Amino acid sequence: MPRKVAIVSVAQIGGADSKENFYDQAYRVVKEALDKAGISREKVGCVVTAASDIFHGGISCANAYHWDPAGAVLRNGSRQDAESLFALVYGAMRIMSGHYDTALVVGLCKGSENPENDTCTLMFSDPFYFRPLGLNETMAAALQMRLFMDHYGITREQCAKVAVKNLRNALGNPYAHRKGIYSAEEILASRPVVEPLTELECAPKSEGMAALVLASEEMARKLTDRPVWIEGFGTSLDAYWIGDRDLLQGQLTNAAKRAYEMAGITAPSEQIHLAEITEPYAFQELLWYEQLGFCGPGQGGKLIDQGVTEKGGLLPVNPSGGTLAWNPYVSRGLHRAIEAFLQIREEAGERQVHREVKTALVHGTHGFAGQCHTVVILGS
Repeated sequence: MPRKVAIVSVAQIGGADSKENFYDQAYRVVKEALDKAGISREKVGCVVTAASDIFHGGISCANAYHWDPAGAVLRNGSRQDAESLFALVYGAMRIMSGHYDTALVVGLCKGSENPENDTCTLMFSDPFYFRPLGLNETMAAALQMRLFMDHYGITREQCAKVAVKNLRNALGNPYAHRKGIYSAEEILASRPVVEPLTELECAPKSEGMAALVLASEEMARKLTDRPVWIEGFGTSLDAYWIGDRDLLQGQLTNAAKRAYEMAGITAPSEQIHLAEITEPYAFQELLWYEQLGFCGPGQGGKLIDQGVTEKGGLLPVNPSGGTLAWNPYVSRGLHRAIEAFLQIREEAGERQVHREVKTALVHGTHGFAGQCHTVVILGS
């Protein structure tokens, strides 16, 4: 049987921008996580970093650039690109294999020094067919949103309510970039981006550094009296060509199914007490509700209308404010994991929900219209 793996400590920094340089930010967040765990860099078995090269990092080779401040000097290390929750899964599997007792997982994104997100995501597309059309992540999301509304009768007001909820929740998050009290009407009246999306329905460009220390069961119990266990995980990747995909029946269902089976989850809406979801666009949170099994197809709008996913609801989603409030593109999935960790340990401060959280779902996504998804189940 594979060994149990726990998260024993976390650290994060973020916001819209910082005068600190990349090296200092990376060093600070890694040192904080190691200090909280009570171990030195030399005692870390391996390091897995989530970092980007040219597109979201602005550098030629992230593998060579960040190892020093991320603590990987003379340590076995590897880098993961795209969705940063892959790095968490990778680190966990290294411990499950029996080769390591500890792993340091680091997410790095200094958004203030990067081009606009869609300048980067334009480069994700095929250079011969899609790129000349100007297809980027926001354009793909707008097509998906229109299809979602037309197919299921989801309204623009229901989509806007997600932004209302998450930006209000972000008022309690010191790391959040965008926050405030808005009405659905104000969300819809914000600057048009790509029809039908408006500015406040789209995630901003933010900074974020994240560090998590993982440990085997034996080591975790030595390092902390409150380990948070990685109980299940699943990933799934859809077809490359957007025209070959069903944008309303994506791979999140498969990723969730794998994570649920590993964690023994049979009734997600009942067994999961809190979810931190990556929703780069407001409407996607409603669609992800459905694909995660929180409700039936086309019922995501009713879930938001009924207040089920509010901070004080039956299934709080994104009490941190989510990605709409704070979007360090590369590291955002790991920040969702950190927020869930803090909720389980009742250490989330003003954003702590008013119910016991024993089981939390963490979700990350990357690519046009949710091309790939990762789901991780954490438990106390």
